[in-house]
Amino acid sequence: MAKVKTVYTCQNCGSQSPKWVGRCNNCGQWNTLVEEAVVKETKSPLSSRTASGAKPQKLNEVSSEQVQRIDCHNKELNRVLGGGLVPGSLVLVGGEPGIGKSTLVLQVALDLSTKKILYVSGEESIQQIKIRANRLKRENDNCYFLSETSLENILTHCEHLEPEVLIIDSIQTVSTAHIESSPGSVSQIRECTNGILKFSKERQIPAILIGHITKEGSLAGPKVLEHMVDTVLQFEGENQYLYRILRSIKNRFGSTSELGIFEMNNEGMREVSNPSELLINRDHEGLSGTAISGAIEGNRPLLIEIQSLVSTAAYGTPQRSSTGFDLRRLNMLLAVLEKRAGFKLASKDVFLNIAGGIKVDDPAIDLAVISAILSSNFDLAVDKKLCFAGEVGLSGEIRAVNRLEQRIAEAEKLGMQKIFVPKSGKALNLKKFNILIEQVDRVDDFFRKLFRKN
Repeated sequence: MAKVKTVYTCQNCGSQSPKWVGRCNNCGQWNTLVEEAVVKETKSPLSSRTASGAKPQKLNEVSSEQVQRIDCHNKELNRVLGGGLVPGSLVLVGGEPGIGKSTLVLQVALDLSTKKILYVSGEESIQQIKIRANRLKRENDNCYFLSETSLENILTHCEHLEPEVLIIDSIQTVSTAHIESSPGSVSQIRECTNGILKFSKERQIPAILIGHITKEGSLAGPKVLEHMVDTVLQFEGENQYLYRILRSIKNRFGSTSELGIFEMNNEGMREVSNPSELLINRDHEGLSGTAISGAIEGNRPLLIEIQSLVSTAAYGTPQRSSTGFDLRRLNMLLAVLEKRAGFKLASKDVFLNIAGGIKVDDPAIDLAVISAILSSNFDLAVDKKLCFAGEVGLSGEIRAVNRLEQRIAEAEKLGMQKIFVPKSGKALNLKKFNILIEQVDRVDDFFRKLFRKN
């Protein structure tokens, strides 16, 4: 006989408490505990043990044939996934409302014309999906749509239809009758994901789950959700910009540092094969405060534009503002310029922006950041044909960066005439590049070479 008891579950982190408290003891969030009913079976688990169809194997008994991935017909998505969808894998796509998650996934579903696809929507009716499909100007006779929120009904339709790809939009709307809590709760998300995971692994069907995110930017639901799935993709972008970035946060079948770039237009998500052309502005000739940096996002080199504005502080405390760049690292670079190079910036406001609305964590853009700052401070323009790639250390040295040759090749491809790189590190084969390579090792030496002709 089953025993029923109630516990209070935090909707932010999933921790449980026997009684209601205003603040979660685990994550510290207020008013996130919700009462849920928990059913416990009194039957011993030892009495219900059954042998499954799988048996233990040695590694030399396992077939080493390459698993055939499913091509998504989308180069950027294939890049982030590591080559396509793996049969039996569970992919979680998260992002802010209106960022384009459903549009991208529907676009992929309509492009996979050779596979039978079941698209389950718990948020939209089939008529609303039809309107979006007409806007995307795509059709697929092998794609079936279902508006359903019951997990049991979804799995029943999957058994009858036998799809080759399953899409759930979104996992927060799906619920199971075995849990008494409301849809979107921690228990419901955990149990529904577990049911889809079991079905996907047994039938070797890849499943794509769309997930909501909290106001803090993390995926809604328990943290165990990210552990259960095979791949977690984060959709990023600003509503003021057309560009969207798809990052791989977790990937059991590929690299976790990959990145895909899309442009949102009236016909859906367009792949951006050469993002450097879109992220840099060629029309800033004679304007101070801009510099071009050779960055690496994942395995992809791209050129980004750093913009800076340095002005006299109008108030007693100078302002430090950064968009797309770590503010703490900006303060560190300003301290290096003050201490090691002798530039007096302590009494000035410094504003920094990475054009295009993207966020970059690559330390190799330090050289471009300090170039843009000094360019704005002295009102001296940096030649638009110059590129920078180097990390700045606390002692004022310019440190080596990884994949330097890829950065140089990208700068050469986009017509840059000269690139500043660190002098330390492995020897470069300068003969294979047609771009002029200037090697520097100190911040003060670098600025003398940069503004020598200005």
